[in-house]
Amino acid sequence: MERIIRKYSTGGVTIEYSIIGKGEPIFVFHGGHSNCHEEFGYKPLVENGYSIITPSRAGYGRTSKEIGESLTKACEYYGKLLEHLQIEKVHVIAISAGGPTGLRFAALFPERVRSLTLESAVSREWLTKKDLEYKAAHIIFRPFIEGFTWKMLRFLSHLFPNAMFKMMAAQFSSLTKKDLKLKFEETDAEEFKKMNSRQRSGHGFLIDIKQSKEITDQDLKSIISPTLVLHSKNDGFISLDHPHNAVEKITNAELYLLDSWGHLIWIGQSSEKADEKLISFLKSQSNLKV
Repeated sequence: MERIIRKYSTGGVTIEYSIIGKGEPIFVFHGGHSNCHEEFGYKPLVENGYSIITPSRAGYGRTSKEIGESLTKACEYYGKLLEHLQIEKVHVIAISAGGPTGLRFAALFPERVRSLTLESAVSREWLTKKDLEYKAAHIIFRPFIEGFTWKMLRFLSHLFPNAMFKMMAAQFSSLTKKDLKLKFEETDAEEFKKMNSRQRSGHGFLIDIKQSKEITDQDLKSIISPTLVLHSKNDGFISLDHPHNAVEKITNAELYLLDSWGHLIWIGQSSEKADEKLISFLKSQSNLKV
């Protein structure tokens, strides 16, 4: 897939973004530790005639961390990016830790959002001070440490791709190790290695944790866009409370639970089902439909 990387600067800040494909626009708010180089789930969308615009969110890639001072401020800048690109309306896909951004964006700019899809997404406060993951994140993903953390993960993933995949996959799943293995595909370890090779935390992941506290029930209740919630019933990273919370509070929302191995619904045995459901939903909301 040909990917165009550009930067948009305004008001003393910069947003890095990528564009892949041609056709009806999809605005992707990537997950944690990611950036505008994200790839999961993109190929089927491009093959079905969609253009994917992915800004590196606040503090990720070459996007200024300053736009992440608040969730609303960040979303206002993403709106300015769409204005710069002269795009009036988009399908929004919000992934994992990018969930709060997608939710706030859809609540603030209903006229810009044709549809909203939440993929393995956070929909309320996530990782509090009492959580071990919160404490670990503030150590290994601090801006001055995260580069070394990801360098080590890439090195180990390159040397021991299968072992690293099996070890880390368990953190993304609620299944036992035995049941987990039954749902793997042969290509999963390679896709996981590629994921580790493109990930960095920058200032972004700690901003994500902070911004998850800003999302409110009123945000969800204000969303009028048709909404699809895709989640694995075996997700061990973002609990099922999050998709159920979204469906309960968003008026026009549909929940589609996948029997995949865990959080990364774009790989594994159920990935094709996720793709088919998403594309069917997008086409049902397309501005091209008769």
